[in-house]
Amino acid sequence: KQWYQRRVAITAGELDRAHAWQALHMAAAAACRGSTPTGGSGPNGNAVLAKENTRSCDQVCGDTALKLCDADISISGYKGKATSYSQRLGHYYNYGCRSPGNRSGRFDEVKAGGDGVFSDHSTGNWYYRFCCCRKA
Repeated sequence: KQWYQRRVAITAGELDRAHAWQALHMAAAAACRGSTPTGGSGPNGNAVLAKENTRSCDQVCGDTALKLCDADISISGYKGKATSYSQRLGHYYNYGCRSPGNRSGRFDEVKAGGDGVFSDHSTGNWYYRFCCCRKA
């Protein structure tokens, strides 16, 4: 069947989880777009890849067809709606492509549990890291 013809039973909780991960991935793509000097250049689509905690993004990107690393970003966001203009809504870092940076496995999405996207500052696990990769 075509991908759009498949029907899969999914619970409301699973859908919330899937949408939360998707929102995080879209935020990572936006962070990559803003972290690159050219905003992501070239004739090919650029990509966001999950950052393995023990490797640099130069290594992660280098293992794919998108060999060039533009940034290694770490992002987090607080739950809920903003209630003031001075309220912190999230945090970010750009570690650079050459170093693994913070090696904590807590920031590695692949190693996270399915509900890890719902973790926050109170659980001590509130950042996920991504590599911003593109073709040469």
